[in-house]
Amino acid sequence: MALLERHDAGGIAHLHMNAPERLNALSDEMLAAFQEQIDALGADRDTRVVVISGAGKAFCAGHDLKQMQAGRQAEDGGSAYFADLFERCASVMTGLTRLPQPVITQVHGIATAAGCQMVASSDLAVAAQGTRFGVNGVNIGLFCSTPMVALSRNIPRKRAFELLTTGSFMEAEEAREVGLINRVVPPEDLAAQTQDLAETIAAKLGAAVRIGKEAFYRQAEMDLDAAYAYTGQVMVENMALSDTDEGINAFLEKRPPNWQA
Repeated sequence: MALLERHDAGGIAHLHMNAPERLNALSDEMLAAFQEQIDALGADRDTRVVVISGAGKAFCAGHDLKQMQAGRQAEDGGSAYFADLFERCASVMTGLTRLPQPVITQVHGIATAAGCQMVASSDLAVAAQGTRFGVNGVNIGLFCSTPMVALSRNIPRKRAFELLTTGSFMEAEEAREVGLINRVVPPEDLAAQTQDLAETIAAKLGAAVRIGKEAFYRQAEMDLDAAYAYTGQVMVENMALSDTDEGINAFLEKRPPNWQA
C-alpha cells in the first residue's frame, strides 16, 4: 500500500497517511509523497477541497527521529542532511497554504512537532475529542523552531511560547478556543463531520474560493490601506467571472445557480 494514499470523489481529494507503525511520521519518503501530491494539486482544477488524515492511533507524530539520527552519521555531523530536511518540510507546509484549494486536516490521537505544524499550516481543522497537540521537541533537546512558524501564526504568542518551552500538550477543546482548529467532534463522527465540511466548501464556486484563499493570506501580511486596495482589485476580478454573474442572478431570481466551473 502507498505511504500516502489518495482517493478522489465529488471534487474532494483525500490524502491519507498510511504509516501507523511509525505514527505517520514525516519521513523523507512521506515528505516526498506529500510534495508530489501538492505539485499535482496545484495544477488540478477539478479538485475543490483537500482533506488530510492519518491511519492508526495518531494523526502525525512529527519527523522520523530514527531517520534523523541516521542522517547525523554523515561526515559533517548531518548538517547538510538536516538543512535539506527542514527545507523540504517547509516546502510541504507552505505548499499546503499556497494550494488553490482549501486544505482540511482531520486530526485524531496526537499531532506533535511537525504534525502539529501541519495542522497549523492547513486552512481548516476538525479534531476528535481527546486529541492532543504539542510542539514537544524541547523535551528531547530540540526546540521546535520550524513548527513554531505556523503555530505562532495561529494562536496567541504567549500560549505558543509556553507550549514550545515546556513541551506540554494542549487538549482539543483549548486548541479550538485559541484558534488552532475549528471543530471538536466525537471520535466516531470525525470522518463524517470532516466530510460534511469538505462537501459544503466543494459546493461553492471553485474559482471564487481559489481567488479568495490566495487573497486571504496575502492581505493578512499587508497594512490596512494596502489590504483594502488589494482586495478591492480581487473583488473586481471575482465580479468579472461569468459564473459570479450567474450566481448573483440566481440569488435574485431565487433559484439554484447553474455554474459552469
